[in-house]
Amino acid sequence: MLRNYPISAHLRFILEKIRPEMRQYFFEDEKHGLPFSRDKRAVVYQRAKNVLDKRPFGTQYDVYADGYEWMRHSIAPRPHAIAPFRVTIGGPDCASPYSASIFNISAMSFGALSPNAIRALNGGAKKGEFAHDTGEGGFSPYHREMGGDIIWEVGSGYFGCRTPDGQFCPEKFAQAAAADQIRMVELKLSQGAKPGHGGVLPAAKVSREIAQTRGVPMGKDCISPSHHSVFSTPIELVKFIGEMRRLSGGKPTGFKLCIGHPWEFLAICKAMLATRIYPDFIVIDGKEGGTGAAPLEFVDHLGMPLKDGLTFAHNALVGIGARDRIRIGASGKIASAFDIARAIALGADWCNSARGFMFALGCIQSQSCHTDRCPTGVTTQDRSRQRALVVPDKMQRVANFHASTMQSLIELTATAGLDHPGEFALDHFSRRVSASEVMTFKQLYPPLEPGELLRGTRDLRFAEAWEIASATSFRPLQIPGLNVRRQALSLG
Repeated sequence: MLRNYPISAHLRFILEKIRPEMRQYFFEDEKHGLPFSRDKRAVVYQRAKNVLDKRPFGTQYDVYADGYEWMRHSIAPRPHAIAPFRVTIGGPDCASPYSASIFNISAMSFGALSPNAIRALNGGAKKGEFAHDTGEGGFSPYHREMGGDIIWEVGSGYFGCRTPDGQFCPEKFAQAAAADQIRMVELKLSQGAKPGHGGVLPAAKVSREIAQTRGVPMGKDCISPSHHSVFSTPIELVKFIGEMRRLSGGKPTGFKLCIGHPWEFLAICKAMLATRIYPDFIVIDGKEGGTGAAPLEFVDHLGMPLKDGLTFAHNALVGIGARDRIRIGASGKIASAFDIARAIALGADWCNSARGFMFALGCIQSQSCHTDRCPTGVTTQDRSRQRALVVPDKMQRVANFHASTMQSLIELTATAGLDHPGEFALDHFSRRVSASEVMTFKQLYPPLEPGELLRGTRDLRFAEAWEIASATSFRPLQIPGLNVRRQALSLG
């Protein structure tokens, strides 16, 4: 192309470079742009700026199209709630339960985000009294500087609590976790956009600040392995969670994952039963979650979407009789009050948002996070680009977005005839599955009865996976006659 048509080829190259911005500003409609529609981004911008966020003339969705979802309202709405919506996280083994907002900042690491972005997010969390997940990049000086509540995420690289050769260091973990600002500890098993994929931060990008935060040497690649070295079985995993809770002084401790093989999650459930060690919380990350950089195949085709993963985890915990002691968080493309209400109906106790809060910082969805050329200063370590993000201004916008979204949730909750979002149930939501058929979420995601897995379920979503799950291995058991029993289950 360059040899034969140099002008056209260079023009094509320029257009390709600015294609995401051109598409979203000039060719997309309001409702169907991806990853986030123009309308969803616009409402975040408006709420962050405290300007009019209402819409005229009616919905632009085709409400008779397959997949359209809606919430049922009550003919007798309740008065609007006054108290903030919060949830207490911490089971019987937790010495320091945490009262969390039901809407918090999801995991995004320093290194993936700029120092100013971390400052603004954490400062906004401080103003709005909600929590900020560090991501696996560690608890940085920029988190400490602003003083907002922290969920410290520990990944397979054990950044901030590692030995020189990259192993978990109990002493360093206990010292770091003792900080008053750290309210919960989260072990990352996987994330939605790239489950099972490790990472490498090239040596050239390991700045002095990043090296100090992560506890890695400058001048060497920073490796985040695809798996943990401190455990290899479900029982070892839950014992490690118990040890993290002990080392942290009894702070709420749990894990985050995107569900893959169903029997692996059920194996963790069996390990809980076998050891009587239970996490205080589990965060379910949907495969539609965001990432700074991941292979196309991982982004598009790996992992269980949030609705499926969330309902599976919720029902599994109900099925083993442990749901009342374990809280569930949900993350994956959550940015509005409707998203939060729907997730709670499906089994979540609280929700996290990453890209929603990035939009509040000024992200324009240019999709250049992996290039270090973010035009708004959100996802870059380039100091000249970081200057675009003015911390005091963006800090207030983060707090505004949270407060406005909570106000919208208050109104939705009252309209449904409820006093608290925790009362949302599967019957409150419906989905059109064809032009002539509508199903409630209860029909789409039938709930298990408490203890049903222990008694022996006939539910095809769980029966086989529960039978082949093992507390001593993530590999499925090979059970003679399983196909015969599978056929019997399918025949009812």
